[in-house]
Amino acid sequence: MTLPSPDRIEIVLVAAMGRRREIGRDGGLLFRLKTDTAHFRAVTRGKPVVMGRKTWESLPRRPLPGRPNIVVTRNTSALFEGAWVFSDLGVAIGAARAMAARSGAGEVAVLGGGEIYAAALPAADAMWLTEVDAEAEADAFFPDFDRSAWVETATRTHAAGPDDDHAFTIRRLQRAPA
Repeated sequence: MTLPSPDRIEIVLVAAMGRRREIGRDGGLLFRLKTDTAHFRAVTRGKPVVMGRKTWESLPRRPLPGRPNIVVTRNTSALFEGAWVFSDLGVAIGAARAMAARSGAGEVAVLGGGEIYAAALPAADAMWLTEVDAEAEADAFFPDFDRSAWVETATRTHAAGPDDDHAFTIRRLQRAPA
């Protein structure tokens, strides 16, 4: 088996957002969507995940099991048990790519929050975006981006139900060829 080169590992942003691109408030998620949680586990399992400190702190179970956890923070002296810690997003993504290459994973997943998404967006190759058919009060937002620079390669729509508070659509976007 030939392992992929680290520079061929894709950077994929994974986010759930409301109609106004809202993603969080007071360090927590905005929407209860069990179906999307299962999707999140499926698209990140076995892949290195990169996140900011606030996202790490919002996790109900730390570290996320079944994947290397990487935290980007200005406070590198803080303890993040079970995670690798970096102060620079570019260095963190480089380390995540190397981990992915060694394990045979083809992607690194970036999990947020808003500042991390904004900084990682220019380097992203793809995105899994869950677009929730709702609005919520928020203090964290997914960055605005030019949709014409992306090609939608998969779409799944889900109705609101007993395990999902709102209807939502999951989209896979791939960066359009230059």
